[in-house]
Amino acid sequence: MTAPLQTLMPEQLAEWLGLDAYGGAGLFVAALIASALVASLMLTNAALAGPWAKRKITAAFTDRIAVNRHGPFGLLIIIADAVRLMSKELIIPEGADRPAYDIGPMVVAFSALLGFAVIPMGSIAGINFQIADPEIGLVFAFAIASIASLGLVMCGYASNNKYSMLGGLRAVAQNIAYEIPLIVTAASVVLFSESLQMTEIVAAQTETLVTIAGISIPSWYAFVNPFAFVLFLTANLAEVGRNPFDTPEAPTEIVAGYQTEYSSIYFVLIYLGEFLHIFLGGAILATVFLGGPAGPVLPGLVWMIIKMWAVFLFTQWARSAIPRVRIDQLIEIGWKGLLVLSFANLVLTAVIVGVLIA
Repeated sequence: MTAPLQTLMPEQLAEWLGLDAYGGAGLFVAALIASALVASLMLTNAALAGPWAKRKITAAFTDRIAVNRHGPFGLLIIIADAVRLMSKELIIPEGADRPAYDIGPMVVAFSALLGFAVIPMGSIAGINFQIADPEIGLVFAFAIASIASLGLVMCGYASNNKYSMLGGLRAVAQNIAYEIPLIVTAASVVLFSESLQMTEIVAAQTETLVTIAGISIPSWYAFVNPFAFVLFLTANLAEVGRNPFDTPEAPTEIVAGYQTEYSSIYFVLIYLGEFLHIFLGGAILATVFLGGPAGPVLPGLVWMIIKMWAVFLFTQWARSAIPRVRIDQLIEIGWKGLLVLSFANLVLTAVIVGVLIA
């Protein structure tokens, strides 16, 4: 299946701003502007989710009162928290490996932002919010998202703290155990779409799966293969470090894991990166299983953001409702449970696709 041709955001901006007259240099500037716009959009969502929505949702689940004193609905807590955290003293632990200590938080945050470059976010007001559409877009998204593991290991190692080191080691062990099932499950979708290109995966889900009482059900892969959707959703929980898979932080066991020794702007970067990765995981899940930006009435970009927030709400429900598993249980679930099920799903999907093609 060939994806419908769409003008990418940098090309649109280059044409609108007259930068296309400058050739490759103009397109490069337009790409920087497009990247800044997409990054600003996602940073705004992460800023809304972290200091405010997380507290509101957790309070609702636990029957408590959340922030409500700072502006309407407590929204100004976002600004208050930003000023409070960034104005704190940056304390460097004695014996820290300074280059790795400084770079680690940046890797965690920027790896998530870079992943949004290939996500088809949809369009609004004629603007297509997608920076690039390579033929291996799905592979690129997974590869970039996995770089965060390197940042977590750097944070844990460089802090010169045994709890931070344990958190970093737990993070890399967890990501290895659950990233393989995540990718293998996504591979089953590739068998259906016959492409690794994000726009083609979305285009393959635009057809009607079945019509019931005059209502057309789209062929989203969450409907076509709900077992793969559940597997992906579970593995994604582990990838973003939400309950029951939050053992790299585990405050009751190892204080805060890899981020124990971080304060001020470095803590902000790690905290921001955590929520950016939740939204990136939600964006990949929405693209692969939920039709991407597809939806009735509302613009595509709005639907994409709604789907990402739905995944975020699910992670917050899991955080409040599901107890943390031990590290040995976490590894066992990944290697002995999800890995086996993901390969079984892949083989079953290959058989089904082979029969359909034949």
